[in-house]
Amino acid sequence: MAKKRGTTEYARFIQQMPEAERGSVDTFFRLLDQHLRLSREWKRPIVRDFENALLWYCQNGVPLSRALELLSPEKLGGFYSRPADGWFPLDAAAKVYPLSMNHRQMAVFRLSVTLDREVVPELLQMALTFTIKRFPFFATTIKNGVFWHYIDAAKRRFPVEPESTVPCAGINVSMTGSKSFRVLYYKNRISCEFFHILTDGTGGMIFLKSLTAEYLRLLGAQVPAELGVLDIDALPDASESADDFSKHVSGRKSSGFVDKPALQMGGRLSRVKPCQVIHFDMDAQALRTAARERDASVTALIASMMFIACKAATDRQHGAVHIQVPVNMRNHFDSRTLRNFSLYANIHLELEEITTLDAILPKVAQQLKAGVSFDKMQEMMNGAVKLVRSVRLVPLFIKRPVARLIYGFLGDRAFTTTLSNLGVVETPEGMREHIKKMDFVLGTVALSRAAVSMVTVNGTATLSIAKLTADPSFEERLYKLLAGAGLKIHVTGSELYGL
Repeated sequence: MAKKRGTTEYARFIQQMPEAERGSVDTFFRLLDQHLRLSREWKRPIVRDFENALLWYCQNGVPLSRALELLSPEKLGGFYSRPADGWFPLDAAAKVYPLSMNHRQMAVFRLSVTLDREVVPELLQMALTFTIKRFPFFATTIKNGVFWHYIDAAKRRFPVEPESTVPCAGINVSMTGSKSFRVLYYKNRISCEFFHILTDGTGGMIFLKSLTAEYLRLLGAQVPAELGVLDIDALPDASESADDFSKHVSGRKSSGFVDKPALQMGGRLSRVKPCQVIHFDMDAQALRTAARERDASVTALIASMMFIACKAATDRQHGAVHIQVPVNMRNHFDSRTLRNFSLYANIHLELEEITTLDAILPKVAQQLKAGVSFDKMQEMMNGAVKLVRSVRLVPLFIKRPVARLIYGFLGDRAFTTTLSNLGVVETPEGMREHIKKMDFVLGTVALSRAAVSMVTVNGTATLSIAKLTADPSFEERLYKLLAGAGLKIHVTGSELYGL
């Protein structure tokens, strides 16, 4: 007979079952026990997750046999039956990024998918528990070493949580066992937040899509493993956790980062980071048409508008606006890594040069084309590796000032704002019809008053602005420029958080 599991709703549910069904449940949990060789601290919560999911199914009309099939412990593989083994050194870019941040707390970025129905937390938790085994580099915690941060393998419960704080809240890496990512839910939205040294937008999107596919499977959908959705029952490939910076570094010349501070927008800095997140939803085809009419890419068009918006958001008369544009290095190299494999281009204009959209767009497009070129990115990759090697024996707590002295200016003072465009996200049949939109939010840093990011799915381009000031000048001007280009914009987002 199935064991009583306390005086919970689940226990009462089991007691009311026919004897034959209780026997099936008992067999199910004996099999689960074989797949969970964990300490009681982690084992009991995972068992409770299975109980909660089973209860949800049966309360919502799913036959017990089907529920047990969907939740089969075999979906865990051997992941939780073996102890954690090994650790991962950071790649070159992941080592450089923390040098420009507060050494105790690091910024994160968020990828979200909005579905056509409200999220079932019990099934989302099971989806994460089943999915994480396919991403061993994500099943980790962040630790402080003597010379570098490093990522340590962890066999534990990775919880899904309701949203209860501001988006992209920093991860405190000074805490032992800090998680390297979060999975959150709110109404019909699933969000994954990643510490940037763990992965980049490409790796994060593959994780989100694979997690969403597994969640939809638990709801009865059939989603093939294609178009960036991994087969979570397949064995992880070593190339997916490879450090491709070291693999592709060359002996050619290297470049530094930025050698002088950028102009910063005005507005009182908020204590809450970000203090507001705003989304502009636009028709993707109309946006492409607006860019094509001006003989430019969508990224160049948005960047040009951002230069004008930055100028409208400052009272300064002189200085240079610098926009950081992350570059996916997979566009230049054959890579399957899910780790961080991105650098950035820097485009800049003096305030006096920023006039009309038509006047600056050719300059911005030219700079962007040169900045993302193979040669430029190869030089920056070489520079990142060179920097890492030059400070490899310097203790972690003094690396930041030493790195600035050795290799030029690091940190958010080097940029006015950021524009990160993930482009068009393709999704498989079985998933596509359940997705209403996606959004991509960059965590704010110490000084930059706004960070801009964009992603397109199912014909909707969502441009997101993470704010660090209540001053609305930047987003108001950007909205007017987009509307002036003939775009209809649906605005959503948060209220201002406490300043």
